[in-house]
Amino acid sequence: MVGKRELYRAGSTYGQGTQHKERRSKQNEDLRPTSEDDVESGLHSYANGHANGDGRPRPRIWRFKDAADTAMEDKRREELKKALLHGIDRDGLENFRKSDDELKAIKNKKVRAFYEAQNQRLNDWLEVDAVVMAVADDVLESMDPDPDRDGIQERSGGLQAVAGNIGELLPEEEREKRQKAATRAKWAININVIANVLLLTGKIVAVFSSGSLSLIASLVDSALDLLCTIIVWTTNRLVQWRLSSLRKKFPVGRRRLEPLGILVFSIIMVISFLQILQESVEKIIPLHGKAEQLPPVAIGALLATVVIKGIIWFGCVPIKTTQVQALAQDCKTDVIFNTLSLLFPFIGAKANVWWLDPVGAGLLSLFIIYDWGETCFENVTRLSGQAASEKLQKKLLYLAYRFSPVVDGFKNVTSYHAGDGIWVEYDILLDPNTKLNRSHDVAETLQYCCEGLDEVDRAFVTTDYSAGGPTGHAQDAERA
Repeated sequence: MVGKRELYRAGSTYGQGTQHKERRSKQNEDLRPTSEDDVESGLHSYANGHANGDGRPRPRIWRFKDAADTAMEDKRREELKKALLHGIDRDGLENFRKSDDELKAIKNKKVRAFYEAQNQRLNDWLEVDAVVMAVADDVLESMDPDPDRDGIQERSGGLQAVAGNIGELLPEEEREKRQKAATRAKWAININVIANVLLLTGKIVAVFSSGSLSLIASLVDSALDLLCTIIVWTTNRLVQWRLSSLRKKFPVGRRRLEPLGILVFSIIMVISFLQILQESVEKIIPLHGKAEQLPPVAIGALLATVVIKGIIWFGCVPIKTTQVQALAQDCKTDVIFNTLSLLFPFIGAKANVWWLDPVGAGLLSLFIIYDWGETCFENVTRLSGQAASEKLQKKLLYLAYRFSPVVDGFKNVTSYHAGDGIWVEYDILLDPNTKLNRSHDVAETLQYCCEGLDEVDRAFVTTDYSAGGPTGHAQDAERA
């Protein structure tokens, strides 16, 4: 609210005369339309529901000043939008893309790999550009919904319309792309769960008809694989719950529950196969034994696993999303694991080599221990704040470049994992004489645009006027 405002108590003798009533009536005729709760109108409603009819309205000069200030601010934001939205030649970027036919015609593998990487980088840049084009406009329109500072929201923008859900402001093409990716991932995971249940049932039946350690190892792998899927599904549902009580306990979300669930499961997996490894060693130590015969039901169960997992694997390869690619990698591992689980006892029985089955089970156990140990370490490092990949860092740097028309420079761009998602910190440089409103609008628009990227969970933007100033964090903030 510009200027000093005085409210007079209801029932006061001031202003009850005819002359004052006429003057007040004349002033009210010039007031712009306002709600009954607009303090400027002098009709502020109190808790008892009665309006203060004796409140003195703002003088016309102040209302004119409010309108002028609002117009100036709107003009300033329009200039910001123009600088952000018209600074990139999208068609010009496409000129550097190689088509699939052109890539196939390149015989040199290194050169082809270079252009494939360039195409992917162009995709990242165009995604950033699309996010900025879609989000920046709505974010800037959402700034300062109460331009006259009277406590009443006179207008709203895109952010208010979507209740802060930045994903709804993205281009329709990008939203459809993400929705399709999520749907495909959901279908792939559901199919994999059904396959795991059926294959696990078959392996349980097979184990009762054979004492093969390789078959037991395959059964344990399938059982724990199903458990992993249940853990991921459960944590994913917990993350998606929108309860007010959970928002208070987890103010920045619960996305890290998913890697924590995988971390717990990987430990269970390693411990389980350490037990299989121990049994393999105990079976080999006597240095004599009998080759285990695989019954037809066991062979059928393992072959079915290889075939079904192979189909899911090849079906997931074309879907370039993180979840589905992880599922494809898991199916690939299952194909290799179950193929070896079938070959070791089968060859051992045919060649009458009794130790081949326990040795094979031991080798498979070592493989699983290594594989899931690596997964465990990966989740630990991500939860500990591992730096983002070089590919993503380049994408974030391009977003910084996208804001170069409205900033003097970038002092620092830091990106790191907070679980599977990425947290980003931008430190931008502005002119020392930059007004607070412009500084705020630039910084917050960059923040929302960054959080509009699919990989980013949270972004923070700080402003500075000197490239040689402090880094922004205490060097001993994290003590060893």
